[in-house]
Formats: sequence, C-alpha cells, structure tokens
Amino acid sequence: MTLDWNHFTPWTSLAGGVLLGLASALFILFNGRILGISGIVGGLLPPTRGDTSWRISFLLGLLAAPWVVQRVAPVQWIKSPRIDASTGMVIVAGLLVGLGTRYASGCTSGHGVCGLSRLSPRSMVATGVFMAAGFAVVFVLGHWL
Repeated sequence: MTLDWNHFTPWTSLAGGVLLGLASALFILFNGRILGISGIVGGLLPPTRGDTSWRISFLLGLLAAPWVVQRVAPVQWIKSPRIDASTGMVIVAGLLVGLGTRYASGCTSGHGVCGLSRLSPRSMVATGVFMAAGFAVVFVLGHWL
C-alpha cells in the first residue's frame, strides 16, 4: 500500500474535524439536540409546527457555506473534489446512504461524531458497522471488480 502524497491533506482534515467537533458541541449545548443531518432532515417529514424554522435555517446554511467560502477564502484553498463515478452511481449511492440512515436510526455524523462522544452503545455499534461496510466495499471494489 502506498500513500498518495499529492492528495494527503492532514492539516485541512484536522481543521475540518476540529470545526465539526466544535459545531457539534455548540449545537448540543445551545439546542440540546444531536447534530445529525438525517435527524434534522427527517424532522421535516412530516413537519412539526414550531420545529421547522431552525431545521430549514440549518439546511440553508449547509447549502450556502460553499458559496460563502468561495467568496471569502483565498483561491489556493479551494479545490474541487474529483468523483470517479457516474451521475447515476452517485444518485444510487445517495439513496443507499439514505436508506441506511433510516435503518441505523441516524447517519455517520450523528453516530460517529455525536454518539461516540456521548459513549452511546447504539452509536458504537452503528459506527463499527459503517466502518466495516466501508472497508468491505473498498476491498471488493479494489481487488475483485
């Protein structure tokens, strides 16, 4: 196994992890809620009176963040991700992730970041399953297909 030094980004990855951890901690501190995207989106279907404005605001903020970064950050910080998959494959993958979050009662961010930090047994199992499934898929795609 070799490391792809051209795409190895430890400092930006560390910064992203710190920001995600800080956002999760502040969200639970000020709102008393877990920062899991599937739970936030799932709470909109069906909408509950008095509970939708913060959820919509949060999602709009997620969608607006890349636009804001493009206008604020130096050009050398912005790199477009390269996805080696067709549009159809990306759509199928997204649907499978959505289905998985319903079965796992949460998404990877909810379980992996927030659940593990609270020492939730359910999140420990879910995160272990997410990781094992990811390892298995990468192994199969990389060695068998």
